[in-house]
Amino acid sequence: MANFICFDLEGPLSPQDNAYELMKLFPNGDKVFEVISRYDDLLTLEEREDYEPGDTLALIVPFLILHNISGDNIAELAAKASLTGGAEKLISWLQSSGWKVFCISTSYEQYATHITQKLDIYTHNVACTAFPLDKLRATLSPEEKGLMQQAEDDILTMKPVDDDERIKQSLDKFFRERLPATDLGQAIREVKPVGGRRKVAALNKFADKYDEPLSNWVVIGDSITDFRMLQAVEEAKGLAIAFNANEYALPYATMSLASTHISDLQAVLEAWQKKKRGWTERVVKYKEKWRGKEDKNYFHWLAGRKDIDDIIEAHKKIRRIVREEAGKLG
Repeated sequence: MANFICFDLEGPLSPQDNAYELMKLFPNGDKVFEVISRYDDLLTLEEREDYEPGDTLALIVPFLILHNISGDNIAELAAKASLTGGAEKLISWLQSSGWKVFCISTSYEQYATHITQKLDIYTHNVACTAFPLDKLRATLSPEEKGLMQQAEDDILTMKPVDDDERIKQSLDKFFRERLPATDLGQAIREVKPVGGRRKVAALNKFADKYDEPLSNWVVIGDSITDFRMLQAVEEAKGLAIAFNANEYALPYATMSLASTHISDLQAVLEAWQKKKRGWTERVVKYKEKWRGKEDKNYFHWLAGRKDIDDIIEAHKKIRRIVREEAGKLG
């Protein structure tokens, strides 16, 4: 009997946040990204009806175009991107042990395809964000360029958390009123980042293809774009794993691991492979009792647990080690 596992890409398989790195290619791009990423968090927490976590990747498109970032730039970053510690080892073991391995990522296709190929994950088992960047750039007019520059200048006066209300009001006006009235704004509507409910839809599509209910799946995620996917699998009594996760993902997972090496999950996945959820719970709780050492093997069984403040702090510490600057993003 086959076993099915699906990874988020950025975090579990590669520490780099590709969109963040792309924005760093132009002056102050990192600061622009941090404000837009915070806007993404605010809209997700508000549960705005027409918004999905991860739509940041659509929101930053005007600024990538303004600064002439290209598809080649994305490919170059992907070529330089490192893999999370133990990722190659774990994927190799899974494939040799008869698992079917999938990846559902909010990342742009130019990045996701490159990284998953490094890990020998079949392209038809990958769902990610289609992104015709070079085609979109052709729609930018001089008038629109001025509008984008004005918006960027405004964003650079804001600071995440401290200016949350202003961020929300100002970016609402830009993204919901001014930008949609332009040709570029209309073109950008075709960029649909695979986050939130779209991740769940992609997972269900894979599950339907193999006629395997979510109760038979393992999923691994770490951030706000993954919480609905984790929640769906946990509610189905599958195995939802939060790896080096933040406070937006941890409450929705079955269990968690904070470690510099994702290959630490092998013993847990062996338990799932043999006797599914019941035996996996025993293995995780045993590992939790012995606690982790230094920066590895911090396991926690989360299902039914209410107080996770200490767990969030443990993950925050390891997340910053593994993901560096990207670790502070939602």
